[in-house]
Amino acid sequence: MQRTIAAWQEQLGPLLDHVAARQMEDFGQIGAERKADGSLITTCDRWSDHTISQWLQDRFPGTGVLSEEGSTRVPLQEWAWILDPLDGTTNFTYGIPHWTISLALLHRGRPMMGWLEIPPLGQRIIVVRGEGVERNGRPLQSPTDVVTPNACASLCTRSMVVLQRRADHRFPCKLRMFGVASTNMAGVALGQSLGALEASPKIWDLAAAWLVLEELDCPIEPLAGHPFPARPGAQLATVGYPLLAVAAPSLFPLFRPWAAALQLKGQSPPG
Repeated sequence: MQRTIAAWQEQLGPLLDHVAARQMEDFGQIGAERKADGSLITTCDRWSDHTISQWLQDRFPGTGVLSEEGSTRVPLQEWAWILDPLDGTTNFTYGIPHWTISLALLHRGRPMMGWLEIPPLGQRIIVVRGEGVERNGRPLQSPTDVVTPNACASLCTRSMVVLQRRADHRFPCKLRMFGVASTNMAGVALGQSLGALEASPKIWDLAAAWLVLEELDCPIEPLAGHPFPARPGAQLATVGYPLLAVAAPSLFPLFRPWAAALQLKGQSPPG
């Protein structure tokens, strides 16, 4: 794994350093616009998307690029990049120090390598299919499935509705909500939480984190359609992939009732 990661670090490391530095300069200093779907976007989102996408196309001209702020159609090429240049724009805009650059390399629609750059924490997570996961150069091991009184689980904003739908049940863990889908998911694999329930992540939110979970043996249960393999030519601008991720299969019974509450027939999570 060291040889593979070193080769890609040599290529991508300086790029991610450059983009992360610009984001740290703009953090909490610039305003945001509201997109049609209600989410926020800043000039830094656009700059980050353009900078990374252009760099990838210049150096890997035979690959395609799918990104949140660029082309949202799955490329036709066998190899393609998938990018969320700034996952957590609301946090970034309001001075909350938690957001992520998420980048993955797809082969025939499946993630093969991934990078999660977390500028405010100074963390870089790299994953290679079949070779494991590293955080800041140190290999990671599969997380524990031990449930303790202080164990955490994460919900996204839209999945908070399950607390109302199961108001007569106590949620089994302490709740955490970071507002960043990619790191909510990856946090399960990193041992920060036992489970994560995401109501509507887009494919660029979850591609790199999905591979991190798979490589550390953390099962993922799609709740409405599987994102991979991504179908060439598919338009994914408005497609969400609700899911439940847990640290180990033994934890599914603990969290599945909450996932079922998210998917109650005829009741959609709030937009």
